[in-house]
Amino acid sequence: MNMPTIKITYSDIRLQQDAETLAEKLNLPLIDFSQIKHTPVAEVDYFLEYASDGLCLKPAVRSNHGPVRCNFNSGANVHRRRHGGGNGQAIAKAVGVSGKFSPQVLDLTAGLGGDAFVLAGLGCQMQMLERNPIVHSLLSDGLQRASIEGQGDTELAEIMARMNLLEGDSATYLNALPVDKLSDIVYLDPMFPERKKSAKVKKEMQAFHGIVGADEDASALLDLALVRARYRVVVKRSASAGYLADRQPTYSLEGKSTRFDVFALQKLPI
Repeated sequence: MNMPTIKITYSDIRLQQDAETLAEKLNLPLIDFSQIKHTPVAEVDYFLEYASDGLCLKPAVRSNHGPVRCNFNSGANVHRRRHGGGNGQAIAKAVGVSGKFSPQVLDLTAGLGGDAFVLAGLGCQMQMLERNPIVHSLLSDGLQRASIEGQGDTELAEIMARMNLLEGDSATYLNALPVDKLSDIVYLDPMFPERKKSAKVKKEMQAFHGIVGADEDASALLDLALVRARYRVVVKRSASAGYLADRQPTYSLEGKSTRFDVFALQKLPI
C-alpha cells in the first residue's frame, strides 16, 4: 500500500513553534501557513495542521472530506455525557461495567479515543496504546485540550483523569510487562482492510485506512491479550465480519453495524 504524503502546517503564526516541534518529532516536512495555497496538490495528500481549535488532519483537496480532529468536549461526546454517558450500550455490557464494577481497561488500539472516552465516562480506568504517530498526535492533542477545558468542568476533568495514553506497539508493550501484570479487561479494535462497498464507509474513515493501514498483526495480538487479561478480552468488529483469527468467542453482543466478541476468562467480581 502506498502511504499518503503528509506535511505539517499551522493556521496562525502563534502556533508555529508547536508545528515545528511536531514536524521534528514525526520527521515530516513543515510548510509555512502562507504557502499552503501555493502547494501543488500532486505534492501532498494531507496536511496535519495546528489551528486555534486544535490539531487536525485535513485533505489537500478540500472537497474530499472535512478535517479530522479529536474533540472530547463537543458534539456526540457532550450529548452522550449528558444523557447517560453510554450506560446500557453494548460496549458497556461487553466490558462488564456495572454499578459495582468499574474495571481497569487496557485499550490496545486507541485510535481517536472514542470508545475509551465512553468507558472512562462510565468510571473505567483507561490505559490506551496507539502506535501510529499521526493518530497518536491527534489523540494526544485532543486529550490535552479536554484536560484544559476540564478546569471549568468537574465532570469532564474526572473523566480525563481516568484516561492515560502511551505511544508504542501494543505487542511490544505486552511482552515487556511482568508475567503477573494483568489488566481487568483488554480491549481490541483493530483496523481492517477497507470494505469493497466503500461508499458505506465515511470519507474520514477512508482517510484513516490510508494512513493507518490494516493491523496485520491483530490475530497475534489477540493471543497476547488472552494471557494478559484477568476477566475478559473484548474484540470490536463490524457486524458482518468474521471472528478475529477465526477464534470463537464465549459470546457476542451485536448491534446494527458493530459487534463485540467477548472472551470470558473468569467471572467478574460482582
